[in-house]
Amino acid sequence: MPNKMNAAKAVRQTIKRTLRNKIAKAQIESMQVKLRKLLEAKKAKEAAELMVTIGKSLDKAVSRGIIKINTASRSKSRLSKRVNVANKA
Repeated sequence: MPNKMNAAKAVRQTIKRTLRNKIAKAQIESMQVKLRKLLEAKKAKEAAELMVTIGKSLDKAVSRGIIKINTASRSKSRLSKRVNVANKA
């Protein structure tokens, strides 16, 4: 346990921020799973619409410092490749 008041406050802030970041990451991951299921079900139009939402969520997470920019770019690139392949088929 921290001995000083400011150290105790820092611990409280870290707990809040960690929880907030975990929730944001979980939402993004659940959307990615939903996208994969749509692609498996051959629903390309719905997948394309969801891809736009995922892109916005990833960009917002980057701006908040939850994930790094290269991680978001890599995820968007991989998912958009799969969506594009599904649209062509």
